Amino acid sequence: MGRFSVWDYVVFAAMLLVSAAIGIYYAFAGGGQKTSKDFLMGGRSMSALPVALSLTASFMSAVTVLGTPAEIYRYGAIFCIFAITYALVVLCSAEIFLPVFYRLGITSTYEYLELRFNKYLRLCGTVLFIIQTTLYTGIVIYAPALALNQVTGFDLWGAVVATGVVCTFYCTLGGLKAVVWTDVFQVGIMVAGFSSVIIRAVVVQEGIEHIVNDSYHGGRLNFWDFNPNPLQRHTFWTIVIGGTFTWTGIYGVNQSQVQRYIACKSRFHAKMSLYINLVGLWAILVCATLCGLSLYSIYKDCDPWSAKQVSALDQLMPYLVLDIFKDFPGMPGLFVASAYSGTLSTVSSSINALAAVTVEDLVRPHFRSLSEKKLSWISMGMSLFYGGVCIAMAALASLMGALLQGAFVGLITGFAVSLWVGIGSQIYPPLPERTLPLPLSTDGCNISISSNLTTSTANPLTTIFSTQAPERPVLADRWYSLSYLYFSTLGTLITIVVGMIISLLTGGLKQNTDRKFLLTKEDFLSNFSQSKSDTAEKVVVLSWKTSTNAAEGTDNPAFSHIEMDVASDKNKVNGLHI
Repeated sequence: MGRFSVWDYVVFAAMLLVSAAIGIYYAFAGGGQKTSKDFLMGGRSMSALPVALSLTASFMSAVTVLGTPAEIYRYGAIFCIFAITYALVVLCSAEIFLPVFYRLGITSTYEYLELRFNKYLRLCGTVLFIIQTTLYTGIVIYAPALALNQVTGFDLWGAVVATGVVCTFYCTLGGLKAVVWTDVFQVGIMVAGFSSVIIRAVVVQEGIEHIVNDSYHGGRLNFWDFNPNPLQRHTFWTIVIGGTFTWTGIYGVNQSQVQRYIACKSRFHAKMSLYINLVGLWAILVCATLCGLSLYSIYKDCDPWSAKQVSALDQLMPYLVLDIFKDFPGMPGLFVASAYSGTLSTVSSSINALAAVTVEDLVRPHFRSLSEKKLSWISMGMSLFYGGVCIAMAALASLMGALLQGAFVGLITGFAVSLWVGIGSQIYPPLPERTLPLPLSTDGCNISISSNLTTSTANPLTTIFSTQAPERPVLADRWYSLSYLYFSTLGTLITIVVGMIISLLTGGLKQNTDRKFLLTKEDFLSNFSQSKSDTAEKVVVLSWKTSTNAAEGTDNPAFSHIEMDVASDKNKVNGLHI
């Protein structure tokens, strides 16, 4: 199929250099990172548009660039139902979670767990986030490099180290502002990569109508399936219900996302960033869908996967790019730059979030005498440290070989059950009658069907346990076949139910809950009138004790010279001393 040219490497290198330059600029712009709030929260002075694009860029990882078109190619356009899910997720995040987090003026979302429950639950949440994020980030770095290497010949470890080092560089120097503004640049690269593929595919297929017609006759325009069976991989209900739980966990409470929108200079800008981001999510979904349908239209008679030209579905997009752009030097490089832009945006937000929770949840509470300047330097050091950890985790991912798709008791139970069903579904993948793959064909191939690739991205858990458990247990076709979109739903519901039961059994009804830790009538569905929103926030601020600490932002009334009084007998949270 061909390999990368010099111009392709030039385009990719230019993307990395511009990203690094943005980090250098924000390392010195405005006097540099004087406090930890400057570094971790951008001085709480961010505007809606760049934050919205940053949120969109982080969502659009390399998994989206490589995986979503392949998903649509294999299973059809029912994936588009996620458009409804995204709307519900943004609505819940903007109207339920954002008002509370923004009013409290927290930096780490896990601070809320201490305010609402106790410091031990906060520590538990922080540790789980650090473990999960470092593992996920390593896979995010390695996975696209592996897929692109196998198809394009793009240097595997050169790409892994280059992206990891550049990402760590601008995160460490420029903090959140550098993360946000590099995301703005990178989302442009990603859209350009998607658009170039779509335009070229339309030209090759002589019109969009041919792509749509081929997709229709190939059964790819399967938008609606209302089967209520939770074991079926994708239906309207699994996507809308399960997807909403899954993505609300990311947009509503995940540190990587929340940290950016509460860094906005007002609640108006914070809400607007989420709603503008929704438009971006829809645009990405449309682009990925068109790419997937283009894949099918071009390869409907000669599927590269069945013909052993690629070893995994996530290699189809690089294969297509080299095919349709073989006479256009630099264009494959643009697509690879778009895939790695997705990687950079996801990894940079993760590094910044890891630094934030480490400083706010592990360092600041135990070293209260540290000045803001010292905390700023510690934050930079944490970014550097976690950047190195993420690169190391990418190396660990290479050894693994593939991708993995209330109260303490409630949290641990929900986590354990989700982990159980998640691992079980990897060891015993659902049968085709659950996933409903659509037919592929090799009738039009003029090549011999033999494997040209020696490296496979097969599931390592399936490989390890296949010889030990050749027969599928009863749980495999019932419990483990649950749609992956219901994993988060299951974990959330179990956490809530078990947490409520344990709380009631241990005197939960006797505890008093401070209303400032809850969604209030004033918060719920508040309009976008900036003056009214700010007035409501000031009313809450006036009920808190004035602090002599340094200013934490002048444009944001929710964070100006305040601290919550949580000491002494009159200041118990839910009847418990913090």
